Amino acid sequence: MTSSNEAANRLEWFQEQFKSSEDIVYHQFTLPSDISCALIYIKGMVNLELIHNHLLAPLINNKDMETTLDELLQKIAYQKKISVSGYSVTRDLNKAKLELLDGNTILLMDNEEKMAVFPLIDYEVRAISESTNESVIRGPRESFVEDMQINITMIRRKIKSEKLAIESFRFGELTQTKTSILYIDGICEKKLIDEIKSRLQRVEIDGIFDPGYLEDFLEDSPFSIFPQLESTEKPDVVSACLLDGRAVIMTDGSPNCIIAPVTFFMLMQSAEDYYHRHFIGTWVRWIRLFSLATALLLPSLYIAVTTFHPEMVPTNLILTISAARDIVPFPGILEAMMLELTFEVLREASVRIPKLIGQTVSILGALVIGTAAVQAGIVSAPMVIVVSLTGITSYVIPHNNLVNAIRLLRFPTLIMAGVLGLFGIMMVILLILIHLCSLRSFGTPYLTPVAPFKFSDWKDTYIRVPFWLMSKRSHLPTTKNQTRSKKLLRPKLPTEGEQD
Repeated sequence: MTSSNEAANRLEWFQEQFKSSEDIVYHQFTLPSDISCALIYIKGMVNLELIHNHLLAPLINNKDMETTLDELLQKIAYQKKISVSGYSVTRDLNKAKLELLDGNTILLMDNEEKMAVFPLIDYEVRAISESTNESVIRGPRESFVEDMQINITMIRRKIKSEKLAIESFRFGELTQTKTSILYIDGICEKKLIDEIKSRLQRVEIDGIFDPGYLEDFLEDSPFSIFPQLESTEKPDVVSACLLDGRAVIMTDGSPNCIIAPVTFFMLMQSAEDYYHRHFIGTWVRWIRLFSLATALLLPSLYIAVTTFHPEMVPTNLILTISAARDIVPFPGILEAMMLELTFEVLREASVRIPKLIGQTVSILGALVIGTAAVQAGIVSAPMVIVVSLTGITSYVIPHNNLVNAIRLLRFPTLIMAGVLGLFGIMMVILLILIHLCSLRSFGTPYLTPVAPFKFSDWKDTYIRVPFWLMSKRSHLPTTKNQTRSKKLLRPKLPTEGEQD
């Protein structure tokens, strides 16, 4: 293979690099000045009409005798014969190869070291549509797509500031996936960006297709069951996090991005909390906290109380439960485990089954299996009710990563309840709290603002106060500028005699 410094053999270098690729097109032609040239592009990734009408034709029909690439491009651009904007020039063969793999068109000239790169990319991209994983009743509905440039444009439309910084890298030895870090200069601490870069520099992998590939490399505690980064596909969520002093990591080819740092209470919030009045936002947050406790503890409490502490249940209720369990051949703990595992199978099946029949199969499967199991005496009706309520309340939690953690923790909690009763449940809760207190997300305590205690941040944790009371951003170690707005911008009531 020829040396990358030999300008005359650059075409041969590309042909050698892509000798096994049949979709690479080498279009060789000669200028009127008898200089040999070549256009290199990937079939199916470029706009052939633009190449032939706005690039190739002006080059061939140019009657001037330019002898260098710079002279040729300047002359044609000045005469507006090439209506292709944003082209660049490079001497680096490897950089040109990456540009080619991104879908750009490369122009080579004989005995010319420089190469021109034209952005004539044209391939199918999914249209911007409503988010399917983070649906809302009120607020923006658009979601990211698989093209990172479109996603960044959606962020630019919301944050129209020169302080929005974007730094790009490539990861994956084979995929060379473009990855970008977004943050707002002056609000986000520079040490957070430096730490993200430091962790990303350790990534050595053959390819990535989603930010989830990088998540394991970025987490402070990779063996923790709780998510330490937030995943989202909504531009409004990303924009709000950027304004809070957080950083966002995007990868080309995926609609998902990850946000750092994250706290436990951030995972219990939804963007829609801020689109409704603060009373509704507060009420919904209380419902989520109650649903979180229910999703984690309800089956365990049922087993503990009915097995070890029946005296805590009203007499009529415990008699009803006992009558329903008379024909069940399994102990309560085994009955609960069977139903929980069945529910998990139905949940996973509803995701994998084609959409046209998925909802029907999941609903009918749950109804038929549940009814048949009760009638056959395999499980009791109260246990079916408990497991169903547990599954429903888990969907109230807005972030799927936290839902998955609760789903997994439900099983050890259930086992401890079946062995030690309420004492076992208290042991599990204590261990979970100790673990949560020890977690960090890029140095930010996971239970902020509860531990460490920051009362001023509670106005956007358990409750959601009006915006005119939130003059400060959250007191996170990664937030440089705490001021969001002027203090106490409470709307004044019209004075007597004045009009509204």
